[in-house]
Amino acid sequence: MHTTEHDWITTPVTADLLRGALDLERAAHGVLPHRLPARARAQYTDGQLAMAESQPSGVRLVFRTRATAVELDTLPTKRVYVGAPPRPDGVYDLLVDGRPAGQSTVTGGNTLTIDMTARTATTEPGPPGTVRFTGLADRVKDVEIWLPHNETAELIALRTDAPVEPVPDRGRKVWLHHGSSISQGSDAASPTAIWPAVAASLGGVELINLGLSGNALLDPFTARALRDTPADLISVKIGINLVNTDLMRLRAFTPAVHGFLDTVREGHPTAPLLVASPILCPIHEDTPGPSAPDLSGMSTGQIRFRAAGDPAERANGKLALGVIRDELARIVAQRAAEDPNLHYLDGRELYGQADFAELPLPDQLHPDTATHRRIGERFAGLAFTAGGPFAERRG
Repeated sequence: MHTTEHDWITTPVTADLLRGALDLERAAHGVLPHRLPARARAQYTDGQLAMAESQPSGVRLVFRTRATAVELDTLPTKRVYVGAPPRPDGVYDLLVDGRPAGQSTVTGGNTLTIDMTARTATTEPGPPGTVRFTGLADRVKDVEIWLPHNETAELIALRTDAPVEPVPDRGRKVWLHHGSSISQGSDAASPTAIWPAVAASLGGVELINLGLSGNALLDPFTARALRDTPADLISVKIGINLVNTDLMRLRAFTPAVHGFLDTVREGHPTAPLLVASPILCPIHEDTPGPSAPDLSGMSTGQIRFRAAGDPAERANGKLALGVIRDELARIVAQRAAEDPNLHYLDGRELYGQADFAELPLPDQLHPDTATHRRIGERFAGLAFTAGGPFAERRG
């Protein structure tokens, strides 16, 4: 029987209703999903990583219900960059039985003000808001609410006009992915439009997305998080952030990659493991980092990036993307001789020179929504279809 809009049932947000989070922290108003476990979060002091891992890219509420109306109270934390126009509110995507069924946003919330020139960040508290979806079909259905990939969301209360229950295991394989801001979602328009979500949908798998903006840096605590997370399929996309940050030279890069893969293999000794190199990024193909923001267009929202390194510095071991691709291919070929489930993917197969000519990177680093879809479709075609490293093995 359809209930009136006032007959709300409040259901606690618990881990059995969430997919894609590695930890759920009790916060001041509700619960905060994390994409790195508490042990990992205790091992760094980097504010950008703290922000990135608490932004719930790939995290979604999943439940079965015959409710026709759903409300979710959340406390978002929104980013404001000094000198730049306001960013759009984070988007909540609704899927019903796997199909898009609506979008919503939450106004208000906390405000994180970032001054890129002064390298400072301050937070002002704000009020929570409510995501509402109404007019849903009065039948039993599986509902997914994908949380914003680029905005922290403290989950306060879930209300429906009919009871909810966890969705039983659908027998799908779990795909665990780690990468940079491009994997987190960068400039995609909504959480189901980021390329890993597109690929996961096409591949029919459950996504756990450890894309960490600015922080795909071969950190040991991230490797341990991958090691300790149950998964059937694993991919790691390595390279662009190491150039962005100018973090290490080739001498450190090679053993760091080996160590990262060694740690992942401790927990997943035989799972298909795909190592992907960076997509094409012309400013850093031959020029090392660091990446430097060009703030001259901030007043119109046109933040762009440039390479601040010198191509001649490659001779001293500085990393450019071409160097990284060559070394990753060599490392994977060496290890694959004893690890037949280890695979390599050149990122330019996902987005290369012809793609850049058609769909250039708006800020020289990050893809837009159309490019995310292309990358996701390409990844699904290369990884999940017959002959790909993630394809179903029979016999």
